[in-house]
Amino acid sequence: MNNPATANQPSTWSQRFESALHPAIARFNASIGFDITLIEYDITGSQAHARMLAHTGIISPEEGDQLVSGLEQVRQEFRAGLFVPGVDAEDVHFAVERRLTEIVGDVGKKLHTARSRNDQVGTDTRLYLRDQIQQIRTHLREFQTVLLTLAEQHVETLIPGYTHLQRAQPVSLAHHLLAYFEMAERDWQRLGEIHQRVNVSPLGSGALAGTTFPIDRHYTAELLGFAGVYANSLDGVSDRDFAIEFLCAASLIMVHLSRLSEEAIMWASQEFSFITLTDSCATGSSIMPQKKNPDVPELVRGKAGRVFGHLQALLVLMKGLPLAYNKDLQEDKEALFDAVVTVKACLEATTILLREGLQFNTTRLNSAVNEDFSNATDVADYLAAKGVPFREAYNLVGKVVKTSIAQGKLLKDLSLEEWKALHPAFEADIYTAIAPATVVSARNSFGGTGFEQVRRALAAAQAKLC
Repeated sequence: MNNPATANQPSTWSQRFESALHPAIARFNASIGFDITLIEYDITGSQAHARMLAHTGIISPEEGDQLVSGLEQVRQEFRAGLFVPGVDAEDVHFAVERRLTEIVGDVGKKLHTARSRNDQVGTDTRLYLRDQIQQIRTHLREFQTVLLTLAEQHVETLIPGYTHLQRAQPVSLAHHLLAYFEMAERDWQRLGEIHQRVNVSPLGSGALAGTTFPIDRHYTAELLGFAGVYANSLDGVSDRDFAIEFLCAASLIMVHLSRLSEEAIMWASQEFSFITLTDSCATGSSIMPQKKNPDVPELVRGKAGRVFGHLQALLVLMKGLPLAYNKDLQEDKEALFDAVVTVKACLEATTILLREGLQFNTTRLNSAVNEDFSNATDVADYLAAKGVPFREAYNLVGKVVKTSIAQGKLLKDLSLEEWKALHPAFEADIYTAIAPATVVSARNSFGGTGFEQVRRALAAAQAKLC
């Protein structure tokens, strides 16, 4: 079924060339090793192009039907593992066209009428990315669903909140988890916005200047589900803004997953012990039998840099390219394909980790919020509510904390007499005011960690998933 090139076989290009490429250059030039990813999108795009050629009378309806049917046979052969093009095909586009011609004969040679590889590959890439964006958005919704389920279970579970990685104020664990839900929501929205700019057809732009044939670009765009067509043929074949935008969005997804991963890694450590890793999402050491390693979040954290690198590579690739198409653009695909695979894998792995790979140690979390001075701000707020200027109250509490640390005490350990000696406004209700549950519940401003606000946030999050 495949016809490998011989050493002296002529190039697949025009008779302008008298001899074949050097074998090493042929391998260097070939993209079939990775752009085979686009094969079904290439077939779909080619079927639409064939229908358009028949629709406009450039080829006969019978020829159009032959091309569409032949292309469908190529698709089925590929799915069955019967069509496996090699490096001799150079790229997926030529591989499909060559096999099509083997199936339908000379009419297969008419498929490329009024089309260039340049607008063809641009179309294939957009069809691919449009599909992948939808898949990633589905993964994001699954990730958010697990976050929401966990948050609903832990509204009144408290966890130390940190700034500068120092204990700051206690918060609801649900509130903490919902922060990642909101990040993922922005990721979901961002991909939706990018989808609009991906969903534009370059087909019919030709090599760079359009074509002399009476094609109907809007017809092919409609067949392929594109919302519109590129208004400028030069832009149509050379634009990769959509790919860069996607890699930006992919990088932000990885930033968010990496931040969550970093917290999971810390929380699983003996020093924190906020979570316990289950056996389904952890590995052991080859030499230290006591260890349980957080491989999933560590890998996610590591793979983030890989996606960032693809973004940087494509930005550098594009910055010096003159209009229109240049062979450099072949380098966009491996970066794009790998970023898609990496983001999907990391979203899936993190979702599994949250769903079944970790358990929150609520007893440890409860003790953690009772063993620090994260309620100090609430002492200042207590005094401010009784008419003491906040800055005066702030300075007073700072002195109290300093004295308490020196005495080895926490604020809850001070007697009422000690409180009153600091300021006569203190009453017995200070102990209730600085209890962690009260501290959290009192922060009832919109978007805050107060339990009432968290329950409202849960309802709002649920509505977003409906």
